[in-house]
Amino acid sequence: MAGHRVIVNEKQAEVWVNWFPVLLITHVALAIILLAPSLLLPFLLRDDAARAPGAMTRALMTMQGTGSVVIAVGLAATGVGLVVSIGSSVLTEPWLLLALSVYAANLVTAALISRPNLRRLMRLSDSSPDAFRQRVRRQRYLAYGMAAATGLIGFLMSTKPALW
Repeated sequence: MAGHRVIVNEKQAEVWVNWFPVLLITHVALAIILLAPSLLLPFLLRDDAARAPGAMTRALMTMQGTGSVVIAVGLAATGVGLVVSIGSSVLTEPWLLLALSVYAANLVTAALISRPNLRRLMRLSDSSPDAFRQRVRRQRYLAYGMAAATGLIGFLMSTKPALW
């Protein structure tokens, strides 16, 4: 009887291992998609207000507006799934704690600074071209910082360095 339980647990472990790559790829994709509007829109905005925004700009604007909540819920669900599949001991790893902290700071920056600024830029595009260009430039600098933070997260998740 005890041997049978071990076999059942091994089969269950195989099922979890099989889901891990799917969860990981989905989680990484959702994490990038959640920040994509804040990272890319400042570079896609043009000071030519007469021109209609392109398909990529419209898609990013939609993701920034209505898609964020759905993406965030999916990101949280896949994150929980990854922790369950790996084991909760991963939450004590310094590289993961640092990466999660940087990601949280990036999300707060996106939610409280970047996205409201992008909404203002959308309204401002019809007014003074000089003011628009100056604000877009500031928004791009913010996007550079957020991209660097995203790169740091990717580095930490890929290399899993021994930090302390």
